[in-house]
Order: sequence, then structure tokens, then C-alpha cells
Amino acid sequence: MKKLFSIENLTFIAIILGILSGIYLKDIVINLKLVGDAFLSLLKMITIPLIFASIFVSIAGLATIKDIKNMGLKAIIYYFSTTALAVFTGIIVVNFIDFHPVDGLNLEKGEFVHKEFTVEALIQSFIPSNIFHSLVEGKVLHVIIFAILFAVAVLKLQSEKKEIITRFFDGVNDSMLTIAKWIINLSPIGVFALVSYIVADKGIGSILSLWQYVLAVVVGLLIHAVMNLGLISFLIGRFNPFKYFTKVKEAILIAFSTSSSSATLPVSLEVAEEKAKIDKKTAGFVLPLGATINMDGTALYEAVAAMFIASLYGIELSITEQIIIFFTASLAAIGAAGIPSAGLVTMTLVFTAVGIPLEGIALILAVDRFLDMLRTSVNVWGDLIGAKIINRFVK
Repeated sequence: MKKLFSIENLTFIAIILGILSGIYLKDIVINLKLVGDAFLSLLKMITIPLIFASIFVSIAGLATIKDIKNMGLKAIIYYFSTTALAVFTGIIVVNFIDFHPVDGLNLEKGEFVHKEFTVEALIQSFIPSNIFHSLVEGKVLHVIIFAILFAVAVLKLQSEKKEIITRFFDGVNDSMLTIAKWIINLSPIGVFALVSYIVADKGIGSILSLWQYVLAVVVGLLIHAVMNLGLISFLIGRFNPFKYFTKVKEAILIAFSTSSSSATLPVSLEVAEEKAKIDKKTAGFVLPLGATINMDGTALYEAVAAMFIASLYGIELSITEQIIIFFTASLAAIGAAGIPSAGLVTMTLVFTAVGIPLEGIALILAVDRFLDMLRTSVNVWGDLIGAKIINRFVK
């Protein structure tokens, strides 16, 4: 009975009830936005200190800098490989779907505000100019880079000084994980509020009008999550992905409801260490890094969106242009922050690369939030599989 009413099961039930309530009790649940936002804020509250502490402790606890190179190289190779595989999958799926004009949609500029995104800006975004400003603004990539540099510097200190600093941040890390467990207990309430409000606000009808686009994204995400990542788990990680999913599904459900890899990170770390029995150092390094640069679902979604909008404008994309989309979507996804709808900003890089009008992004805004929930779930699933695989190869 206790297992039946576990947090994971209650969270899943909350998602179902949230969808039904959003459809049939729209006037009531539309007012639950405050509850959902409060739950999301609690997760975001501990994200930055948890990222900093977990990255620092993972690196500072290693024996040598060589160990960092060993773990970091494996993580980067995994993340880049799966992201590229996700984009390739999305392009293949789109080529099997014959898109038709969508009733009720026009090609006028919508509410989307274009933000300049260049490769130069992406490179510069990796380097923090003021770490305290980055901490306040919640710039995850900056925090990770500073934490890595700080931890490497601590490795060079005398053992006594190193132990004092490491023990302090180890305590901070454990404290943040404890707070994370408290927040996780509120998951069913927070998830119900988030999902019911989204359905009540956007409506199911908006999804149905773009069914071909939604179908392409959903099919692509399912193929990548089940087949691609499943085979990688089985062949390289040597573990059963379905059994592993049952251990970490709580993080996937939180990712689905929050649409944020960063906000899900506290839960991912907790289930990875406590339920999946992944080494604390491996999880503490790989998962925060993955929440920032591993965006399998986002990369796939951007490739599908580019080809869908191109078809609406009557633009025929050649094999060469599809290859350009493959590379730009893979790179742009890495620059997407782990926050809701960040992919809309980086999508401009993909559209610009092959000459697709940026105004077309406005056409998919109606269903973006729903698809964001799905692609974030795939992002987090990829992170958790990566942590499990890397844990096998790092001693």
C-alpha cells in the first residue's frame, strides 16, 4: 500500500488529473498558476547552490586532475554523440511526413520576440565576467565553469586547506539535497497545479490544429528516448533501460511538469544517488553538466520545427540544407539554457542558417509549451542514462 501511494505514483496521477481538470474545470484551475509557480520557484531556489556544491565536491574529491580529464572527456563525448543522433532522428522522421497547410494559421508575425544569437555570442556566454552577478542571475553555465576552475585550484592546495574547503561544500551539498527531498514531497501538488494551468490556459484545441507538427516531434522524441538511448544503455552501459527508468522516473515526471532541466536537477541528483546507486562524484559532475549542454530533445525539436516551418512557407530544403540544419541544431541546442522554452531563442540560429523566415516561429508558439514538457523529459532521461554509463567506465 505504501508503494502504491509513493511520490512517483502520486505525481503521475497528478499529471493525469491535471490534464482532465484543465479540460473540464478550466475556470477553477486557471487560478492555480500561483501554486505551480511557487513549486517551480522552490526547485529553482536550490538549483544554483546545489550545482555549485555538487560540481565542486565531485572534482575536489578526485585524486588528480587526470581524473577530471577522464570523466569530463567521457561526458562530453556522450553528450555530443547523443545530441547529434537526436537531430539525425528528427530529420529522418520529418522526411517521412508530408506536411500540409494548417487550417487557421497565417504567416504573419506573432508575439515571438527575436533575440540576436550568434556563434560569437555563444562562445562568449561560456565565460563569466562577474561570478556573483552570474549567481544572482542564475546563469548555470557560468556557475559550472567557475565551480570547475575553483575545484581544480583547490586540488593544488595543501591537504589541510583542501580538506577544510571540501568538507564545507560537502556539507552544503548534503544540505541542499535534504531540502530537495522536502520539495520533492510536494511534487504531486506542484505538478497538478502546473499541468492543469497549462491545459486550461492553452487548450487542447491548439495542439490538434498542429497535429502533423506535434506528431513529428512526438514520434522523433519517442524513437530517440526508447530506441536510441535504450540501445546505448543496453549495448554500452550494459544495463536494462526499462528497469533503470523505474528507478529514476520521478525525475522524468518533474521534468515533464516543469519543462526545466535545471529545475529538475535536484531531483535527478537525488534519484541517481539514492535509487540508482550512481557514485556521488559521478552524478555530481555529470548531471549538472548535462543539464546545461545535453539537450537531445531540444535539438531534435529545433530540426523538426525548422523543416516544418520551411514547408509552410513553401521552401524546399535540399540535402545540403538539411545537413546544415543537422549541424546548427546540434550546436544551438548546446547553447540552450535549462529553462522553459529556451529552445525558441536558439532556434533562430537554425532558421537563419538556411534562410527560413524567423516570423515562422510564432506559428508554433501555441503548442510549444506542451512539446517543451516532452523534450525536457527526453533531455533529463538522456542525462540520467549518461550518468549511469559514465559511472560504469569511471573508477
